[in-house]
Amino acid sequence: MGKKAGLLPIGVFLVLFLGVGCATGDFYKMPAIVAFLIALLVAFLQNRTLSFQEKIHVIAEGVGNDNIITMCLIFLAAGAFSGTVSAAGGVESTVNLGLSILPSGIVVAGLMMIACFISVSMGTSMGTIGALGPIAIGISDKTGYSLAICIGAVVSGAMFGDNLSMISDTTIAAVRTQGCEMKDKFKENFFLVLPAACISLILYGVLARNGSYQMNEALPYHLIQVIPYIVVLAGALIGINVFIVLISGTLVSILAGLLTSTIAVDEIFTVMQEGITSMYDITVISIIVACIVSLVKKNGGIEYILDIIHRSIKSHSGGEFGIAILAVLVDLCTANNTIAIVMAGPIAKEISEDYNISPRRTASLLDIFTSVTQGLIPYGAQLLLAAGLTKLSPVNIIPYLFYPVLMGISVIFILLIRKDEKVPLTEENQIDFNKNL
Repeated sequence: MGKKAGLLPIGVFLVLFLGVGCATGDFYKMPAIVAFLIALLVAFLQNRTLSFQEKIHVIAEGVGNDNIITMCLIFLAAGAFSGTVSAAGGVESTVNLGLSILPSGIVVAGLMMIACFISVSMGTSMGTIGALGPIAIGISDKTGYSLAICIGAVVSGAMFGDNLSMISDTTIAAVRTQGCEMKDKFKENFFLVLPAACISLILYGVLARNGSYQMNEALPYHLIQVIPYIVVLAGALIGINVFIVLISGTLVSILAGLLTSTIAVDEIFTVMQEGITSMYDITVISIIVACIVSLVKKNGGIEYILDIIHRSIKSHSGGEFGIAILAVLVDLCTANNTIAIVMAGPIAKEISEDYNISPRRTASLLDIFTSVTQGLIPYGAQLLLAAGLTKLSPVNIIPYLFYPVLMGISVIFILLIRKDEKVPLTEENQIDFNKNL
C-alpha cells in the first residue's frame, strides 16, 4: 500500500537544493551531492520495521539495476572520450571548422540539430551530451554566446533523439511494457514532438542572431583532429553500441593526438584519467539517487503516487492525461526516465485497457512525458552531466531548455484536438518485456 511519508526524502532534497539556492541567490551554496546525502539519511531513518542491514540490501539491489550500472559506465566512457579528444585538439578543430562553415545565425541551432542527429543514432542522451558538451563550451568561448544557451541547445537535441531513437532504452522500455510495434510508437511520437523541435530551432536561431559574434582571430583546424567525432557519428548512425562508439572515439582521439603531436606517448593514460575523473561527481550522485529511489519505493512512496493517479481517472481523455501525469510524477521521484517507464508501465497499461487507449499512444505518452521531466529536473542525470561539463548550475541551464518545455505543451495541445485510435493487441505484438528489455 502506498504511503505519502515515503516521498519525504524527495521533498527534503528539493527543499534543501532549491530552497537554499533561492534564499541565497546562489545555487552553489548547497551542492547537489550534499543535499542527496541528507535525503538518503532521511530515507534510512524511515521505516523502523526494517533493520539497517535490510535497508542496505534494498539499496544494493537498486544500485545493481542494469540501467544504473549502464548509466554510470556511460559517464566514465564519455569522460574518457571527452578527455582524450580535448587533449588531442579535437574540440578546438571541430569548433573552428564549424564556425568557419556555419553562418553566425545558425551556430547554436546547428548544435541542437547535430545533437538530435547523434542522439537518434546512438540512442542515448547521456552519450550525446558527453560528446558535444566540450564543443558547446568551445563555441561559447569563441563566439561570446552564453554557455548556458549553447549547452541548453545540446541537451534539447539530446532529449529529442533519446525520445525517438529505435535503440534508446526509453523507447525499448515503452514499447515492451505496452506491447506495441516500434514503428508505430515512432510514428506516434514523431508527429507529437515535431512542432516543439521546429520552434526550438527557431528560438535558438533568434537568440544567436541577437548575440555577440566577433571573430577577429584566425580559425585554424586540422581535419585529422575532427575524425574522432566523425567516428562517433558514423558509429552512431550504423547503430553500434554506445560503449563501443565512445571507446572507439577515445582510441581514435589518442591516435590523432599522437599524429599531430598534441598528445605525448607518456600522456595518454593521464589525459584519459583526467576525463574519467571529471565524471566522478555525477557517477557518485547517480549511485546515491539510486539508493534514495530504492528506499522511497520500498517505503511506499512510488505506490502512493500510482494509487492517486489510478483513482482519479474518469474518461478516455482523463486516462491519457492520467498516464502523462503518472509519467511525470514517477520520473520526478526516480530521476531516471528509463526506470520511470519500467515502474509506471504496468499501471499505464492497466489504465490504457480500462479506458480504451491504444498501446502506441500509451507508449508515446510514457516516453514523451518522462523525457519532458527528465530534461528539466535539476537533479536528473542529463542536467547534472551538462552542469558537470560546463561548471554551471543546472538551474542556470534550465531557462534555455526550450525543447522539453515545448514538447510538453505541444503534446498536451495535440491530445486535446486529436483523437486516439484503438489498435487491438495481437499475438505478434505481445512482447515479453522482461525477456527483451
